[in-house]
Amino acid sequence: MSVLIVVAHPDDEVLGCGGTAASLTSRGIDVRACILSGRVDARAGRPPQDVLRDDILKAQELLGMGPPIIGEFPNIRFNTAPHLELVQFIEAAILECRARHIFTHHPSDLNDDHLHTSRACQAAARLFQRRDDAPRLEALCFMEVLSSTDWSLSPESNPFQPNCYYPIEEFLETKIAALQAYQGVMRDYPHPRSREVVRGLAAYRGGQAGMRFAECFQSAFQRLRISEG
Repeated sequence: MSVLIVVAHPDDEVLGCGGTAASLTSRGIDVRACILSGRVDARAGRPPQDVLRDDILKAQELLGMGPPIIGEFPNIRFNTAPHLELVQFIEAAILECRARHIFTHHPSDLNDDHLHTSRACQAAARLFQRRDDAPRLEALCFMEVLSSTDWSLSPESNPFQPNCYYPIEEFLETKIAALQAYQGVMRDYPHPRSREVVRGLAAYRGGQAGMRFAECFQSAFQRLRISEG
């Protein structure tokens, strides 16, 4: 089993899937992130590039993840990047990681970079249908990213509808530590990226599924396996 988390910006992988990633890696499962905009030049309060790079690596290390695959697509301008280039970059990451399980942004996220990442990832996920050397896809799931997925307010949009829940009770503090590794990302309560809200969302999602703390996802594709007996 190998897992690839495809995101637009550094910290998205932790916000959307950090607890799940930490749990999976603790079981010996290979998890890596594909971050399309590694420089995030337009981000307010962004640290120098060398510091940001160290922050990315530290966050991955805290979660037990392998080395991230980092792109140079223009921050807040994914709409200007050729769709094919986004797709091919993600396809290359899928091949490099031999990924069978993919997590990415929800296609109704308010953040436009997230939207284009999701669309490109959905196209790239079909790689196994076009190439014999591509790993067979087992699951494609959309994740929620605080301050983005929750701001999909348009009545025309299809909102995030979780149908998969993963327990992260033992790894919630690891997720928060990984978020704190990114300088300038965490905010004071009641900002959505505060420690209190991150914990509160995990408690809310856990309560929906009879767990103490959980992350939730919307399954877009999954191979169903039914065992006998």
